[in-house]
Amino acid sequence: MGELVDGDDGLPAEVVGAWAKEKVDLLCQYVHISSAPRKRYLPPDNTGGAAFIDLFCGPGRSFIKETKEWIDAGPVAAWNRSVACNAPFTRVIIADADQDRLTACETRLIKLNAPVVAKCGLAKETAFWARQKAPQYGLNFAFLDPYSLEALDFKIIKTLALIKRIDVLVHISTMDLQRNLDLHLTSTDSAFDAFAPGWREALQVRSRARTREDLLTYWRELVSKRGISASEDVRLIKGSRGQRLYWLLLAARHQLALKFWKTISPKDGQRLLDL
Repeated sequence: MGELVDGDDGLPAEVVGAWAKEKVDLLCQYVHISSAPRKRYLPPDNTGGAAFIDLFCGPGRSFIKETKEWIDAGPVAAWNRSVACNAPFTRVIIADADQDRLTACETRLIKLNAPVVAKCGLAKETAFWARQKAPQYGLNFAFLDPYSLEALDFKIIKTLALIKRIDVLVHISTMDLQRNLDLHLTSTDSAFDAFAPGWREALQVRSRARTREDLLTYWRELVSKRGISASEDVRLIKGSRGQRLYWLLLAARHQLALKFWKTISPKDGQRLLDL
């Protein structure tokens, strides 16, 4: 979780690395490429609606320390892009465990006339609330952008997958899967317990690469059992020194959503189990 500073609009903003701009760009690209299907659920022709869900919303504004640049982030960026492509979300559902970040994001969205609802709490606890707030017959899109692998509790995906029509863009931290792999394989309180429940019984520990591959395969199987498919196509986000930070991938029930993601995600034709 980055440092909070006074933003260029007077509200708290988060200090981030240059990599955050790539992440926001991918988020906005997906909001844009999926705008045509979303329009079919919007008034006046349809009242199903379309929600954007972010349970790790942050303050909605970021300061890039390397370039001294201010950028919109998370729900604020997604809302602005949905308006720009003439397919605005009918509800923006946000949550965060930090009240200051949540309040800043909510305030920014209110100023933009976004139909926002907000709740403070851990994502694994606010997921059920978000599911209740999402339009039952709408086309919904969730962005899960946690600060660690442990925060990506599988309870979140399990709950959101109960929404009839939902696409989920997921951030998976590479630190716990690569640099901290040995620690989590031997720890009695492992981040993997929340991320991929049942992994201890399901996996046989082998080489580091094979174990990481097996864990990701097992996680994808857990996701598919909830009725949504996790894409093999990913975008690897790197830091300014080339260090691997995290992967972005899409989980969706409809193949068209996975096709959209395949179009915008590959920077070098990356596949999840090749990384």
